[in-house]
Amino acid sequence: MTTTGVSALGARLDRLPLGPFHRRLVIALAGMILFEWVETYSFAFVAPVLRTQWGLSLSGIAAIVGISQLGAFTGGIAGGYLADRIGRRRTMLAFVTVYCAATALCIAVQNPWQLMTARFAAHLGAQGMAVVAIVVLTEFVPAAARGRLQTYKVAVGSLGIPIAAWAGYFLVPHWTWGWRLVFALGLFGVVFAWLIRRWVPESPRWLASRGRTEQAEAVVREIERQCGVTSPETEVRTDGTDAGQGAEVTARTPPRARIRDLLAGADRRTFLIVSAMWVTGLLTYSAYNTWTPTLLSENGLELDDTLLLSAALATAAPVGALIAVPFIDRWDRRTTQLALGLLTAVTLVLFGLVRSQAAIVVLGCAASLLFQMAVPFLQVYSAEVFPTRIRALGSGTANALSRIFNFAAPTLVAALFAGLGYTAVFVFLAALSLVGGCVAVAFGPRTTGMSLEDATTPAHQSVTTKEKASS
Repeated sequence: MTTTGVSALGARLDRLPLGPFHRRLVIALAGMILFEWVETYSFAFVAPVLRTQWGLSLSGIAAIVGISQLGAFTGGIAGGYLADRIGRRRTMLAFVTVYCAATALCIAVQNPWQLMTARFAAHLGAQGMAVVAIVVLTEFVPAAARGRLQTYKVAVGSLGIPIAAWAGYFLVPHWTWGWRLVFALGLFGVVFAWLIRRWVPESPRWLASRGRTEQAEAVVREIERQCGVTSPETEVRTDGTDAGQGAEVTARTPPRARIRDLLAGADRRTFLIVSAMWVTGLLTYSAYNTWTPTLLSENGLELDDTLLLSAALATAAPVGALIAVPFIDRWDRRTTQLALGLLTAVTLVLFGLVRSQAAIVVLGCAASLLFQMAVPFLQVYSAEVFPTRIRALGSGTANALSRIFNFAAPTLVAALFAGLGYTAVFVFLAALSLVGGCVAVAFGPRTTGMSLEDATTPAHQSVTTKEKASS
């Protein structure tokens, strides 16, 4: 397919009204993400009781969290690599299978070593699926609604946090095996794995990038039919060019995605920007959600009070994503990311200073709201700035790098708490929350409302760089 033909196919997807196809796409992906988040965040709410039952130290808790992040790192890179090599749909289904099997293992573990192994595999499957889901939604949804539907997916997915939290509150303190039931909730993701298999086709943008023109055209025509739009008359020639485009030079199928492509050439700058945003943003977010219950417990709160407060904080998460809906496709994503980082930093510092339960609830809910407002901005932006041939690998690897830093973060948080105290942990997280937005505003290209093909052209990104320099 010619370069013009690929852009025309993307333009057809961008012109579509939102219809049944888009609703089913969001339902399948968001539902799967919801139960993956239940499993991912459940450990935060069972860790206090496991400390008692298994005699785990803070460093033992840190080891389990760190191994889980190593699994997520592996899943992020592998998911992105395979999605660009063998296709989005096949990769998602493969990682969903790994996640479901590992979740079943988490229920049956008998000691910390078994739990480490099961959590590694569960996070590998969950993260591999999650990074591909971001790309899939980005490539199917019209430009004008790309951020909004990504936000709905995050809002539904983030319901997994309060579900895990309230399950921890009601189940963990009352039965010695209650924590196993909390892990078991993640198995409901099997239902949405089946919906993904049924409702989500291969990305036509990826098909076109691999030269599979006829398949890409067939997928787009089916989506247009479901949205009530008449497909244009386009004859696809066997040589890979479109009828009526005879003057165009046929574009060669681009080389397959490779990790080294991210470290050299035109895409290196983009990769470094997105990596900085993911590393600082996700490290702050994950450390806050993972460590807050344990730190509150170590700071003198009883187990029941800690779980109740943590559940209340987690309940605010889905609301934060919904608050982002009116803004994400209207405001520049880079500037908004910086504003949210600043507000989050102030909130975290105050959270680390207060001691009353009422103040902890209010500030904790505010922090949860701000974190969840920022997540869809980061997700959609990281997928918009890479070209199709390395979109999943670029955004997935940047995401995965944040997991490597998270691998060391539990030990760092434990050391900060032991050496400098409770407040120092939240001051550290507050400083991190500012970095990603600063990098985006200083160096990132504009993407809001633009087609993926236009947003990823070298000409557009170089213009953005010149604008930054002149200002």
